[in-house]
Amino acid sequence: MAALVAGCSSGGSGDDPLTGGKAGDGTVVVGSNNFSESILLADLYGEALKAKGVKVSYRHNIGSRETTYRMLKNGSVTVLPEYNGALLAYLDPKAAPRTVEETTAAINAELDKNLTLLRPSPAQDKDSVTVNAQTAKKYHLTAESGIADLKGVAKDLVIGGSPEFQTRQQGLKGLKSVYGLRFKSFKALDAGGPLTQSALRKNTVQVADVFTTDPTLTKEKFVVLKDPKNLFGFQNVQPLVAKGKLPQKGVDALNAVSARLDTAALRELGAQVQLRHKDPLDVARAWLKSAGLT
Repeated sequence: MAALVAGCSSGGSGDDPLTGGKAGDGTVVVGSNNFSESILLADLYGEALKAKGVKVSYRHNIGSRETTYRMLKNGSVTVLPEYNGALLAYLDPKAAPRTVEETTAAINAELDKNLTLLRPSPAQDKDSVTVNAQTAKKYHLTAESGIADLKGVAKDLVIGGSPEFQTRQQGLKGLKSVYGLRFKSFKALDAGGPLTQSALRKNTVQVADVFTTDPTLTKEKFVVLKDPKNLFGFQNVQPLVAKGKLPQKGVDALNAVSARLDTAALRELGAQVQLRHKDPLDVARAWLKSAGLT
């Protein structure tokens, strides 16, 4: 998540996020962490709630999970877009769920009593094994191809990622033990950021770790390979809510957003914000209207 570019939205309230002040008059406070995709998701949630008659205010760019989690617990934020895998790692670093359902159950076992999760969306922003357009064409790889399809050719390919990717299970170690892949070499770059994207584009590396909602995937025609064995875990977008602070019509509205939002849609929305420099609030409103949610 840290590799995502921080942004701002016209939906921001301008409040100091650390003051801990609570909204009155039944206002639902929708918060976000300090990166572009979180702000966009917060705008999706907030505008969906407004469409159902819920009074909403925004607190964008709050900061780290440590801060937002505290603000949810003390009631100064009502709703926050979360990623289930990252949230679970924060609550229980040793957890190793095998399904989305197990991930939710594991979170609920550790979650503060004042908080609750709504339904997860199919949209995931997680690490991936991604190949550039040249490699995809050479080896006939498509969006339907899986990581295991590299087994016969990995020995001829250079893979790139953050330095940590070389030594962690959700990296080269796991690609070897889970999928049986041995690459020609590894090139240390960044965590799915501009260095990785440039290396893939220039074919300095043929394979790299890129986040699945990165707009560059579409722009450069990179191909994300499927991970059926869930080496990279789960990072489904999921609303985290202060218990008892959201009316049922609000719960239904956010669950409806989750039902419609998939990875491809989130990637396209992110492209509009990050590549075409549109206001995330405008992007959120347009998508909600197209999805029949406003």
